Amino acid sequence: MNTIIQDILVFATLFLAIGFLVKKFFLPKPIKVTKNKFTKSCGQEGGCGCS
Repeated sequence: MNTIIQDILVFATLFLAIGFLVKKFFLPKPIKVTKNKFTKSCGQEGGCGCS
């Protein structure tokens, strides 16, 4: 009886690990919208934020 429970737990852990790896490496990631890293606008004192 204990071997059946142990086998079920081993296979469940294996499927969870494989699912995690597939999700992490093989599924496409959602596109993230990032903010512009330049907060200064051109023409202001202190240099241009465009370069």
